[in-house]
Amino acid sequence: MNQNDSPRPVTRGASFFPQCMSAIAALILGMACIGPSWAAGDVKLGSKVFSAECSECHTMKEGKNKKGPSIYGLVGRKAATLSDYDYSGAIKSSGIVWTEEKLDAYITAPAKVVPGGKMKYEGLSNPKARQDLLAYLIFFSQ
Repeated sequence: MNQNDSPRPVTRGASFFPQCMSAIAALILGMACIGPSWAAGDVKLGSKVFSAECSECHTMKEGKNKKGPSIYGLVGRKAATLSDYDYSGAIKSSGIVWTEEKLDAYITAPAKVVPGGKMKYEGLSNPKARQDLLAYLIFFSQ
């Protein structure tokens, strides 16, 4: 073993520690920004959930209503604000803004979130299906 083969101590400049701490802080912040569970939803599977669970009454076509209002662009919108749909008094007075959290609760149990609403749907209890559906709704709200 010659002198070049011997292990040498690793030396780092004075800036190593702050750089390392910055990288760790960025990693932690990035993990915090990942978001709730529906962020992991699959838009394509959400399309299938929408077709099976929602499409009889709702459409993703802007300006087209069925038994229920169009839900195109729903995320971030205040409830009962489409002028060409006749909403129930319960949803009109709810004050709801359709955030991801509120939609998750509503899709789970609509009558609990809006008692007296006219939506005739018992809810979607499967958390994975809700994740996928929410991913689909979010996709059409961007």
